[in-house]
Amino acid sequence: MKKVINTKKAPAAIGPYSQAIEVDGTLYISGQVPLNPNSGKIVEGGITEQTEQVMKNIEAILTKAGYTFDDVVKSTCLLSDMSNFAAMNTVYGSRYTNNPPARAAFAVKELPLGVLVEIETIAHK
Repeated sequence: MKKVINTKKAPAAIGPYSQAIEVDGTLYISGQVPLNPNSGKIVEGGITEQTEQVMKNIEAILTKAGYTFDDVVKSTCLLSDMSNFAAMNTVYGSRYTNNPPARAAFAVKELPLGVLVEIETIAHK
C-alpha cells in the first residue's frame, strides 16, 4: 500500500509530487534541494551550506517516516558542476560513516531554482 510522507520540517513540494512515498518498507524520497523549510528560501552560501541543508531536509523526511540514515540504501546526487563534488562529498559522507549506501553522482546542465545540489534518496527497512 502506498503511503504519502509529508513533514513541515522539510520544504513543501514545489510541483506535482510528494516529499516521499513509502511502499512495503521502502521509502522513496524526492530530490531535495537546499530550501530552508521555515523561510522557503534557498540557503545562503556555497556548496557546503547547500549540501548541509539538503541533508537536513532528507533527515527530516527520514525521521517523519521512522527511518534513519542507516536505512538508506541508494542516493542519487545531482550537481550543477563537478567541481563541487569534493565539498558535497565531505558533507554527504558525514551522514554515512558506517556502511554507506550505493550512490550515483552526476553533473547536470541546470537544477531547479538555480541551486548547486539536489539529492534523491531511497531507504529500506
